[in-house]
Amino acid sequence: MSEYERSRTMPAQPEHVFDQAANVAQLDAWLPDALHVRVENPPAVTVHEDLSGQDMPALLRAAPDQMRLEWGTREQGAYTGWLQVAGIGSGASEVTVHLSFVDESHDPGERAVGEALDGSLRRLEEQVRMRVDNAAG
Repeated sequence: MSEYERSRTMPAQPEHVFDQAANVAQLDAWLPDALHVRVENPPAVTVHEDLSGQDMPALLRAAPDQMRLEWGTREQGAYTGWLQVAGIGSGASEVTVHLSFVDESHDPGERAVGEALDGSLRRLEEQVRMRVDNAAG
């Protein structure tokens, strides 16, 4: 099993960050470009991977009281992951994303996963900034 984790500090209250991350209508705005989530009957979702052209049945659960998202494939158990938002004071938050590839054949490798996680966290921060800026002004 391969495990990867990245964190990023964001200049917003943890509730704002979590609300943006958990907004299923806007997941495509911050997920890796090659992944698209279609909500079916929550927590059931379908994840489409552009690279393989495959649709994978998955689960996506939000725990707002814990400011945590959890996801994973439904049938194959190929991968799981979570996103955790934590307040760090002064109106800032730290977001941590963790991925576990149970099925090694689904692991694209450390470099690819690291770039995807870093890019996703950067895009999530951009989405949070836009939301906070729009609310403030």
